[in-house]
Amino acid sequence: MDFASAKLIGAGIACIGMGGAGIGVGIIFGNFLQGALRNPTEAPKQFGNLIFGFAVTEALGIFSLAIALILLFAAPH
Repeated sequence: MDFASAKLIGAGIACIGMGGAGIGVGIIFGNFLQGALRNPTEAPKQFGNLIFGFAVTEALGIFSLAIALILLFAAPH
């Protein structure tokens, strides 16, 4: 296997993390909405936890995108 094809395969595998982040964000917001509809008085108290969970999950997706871009464009030829 040559180096160029290994770079492309590695970048594709790194992009799996972006899909995982999308699934994670959907689960976080879905569970928050479910909890907020069951107990609307407690929803404002949990909003900070929602934003923190969203930020951490989205950061993992951004990190995987950064790794993919580094593999594609910054790795030596």
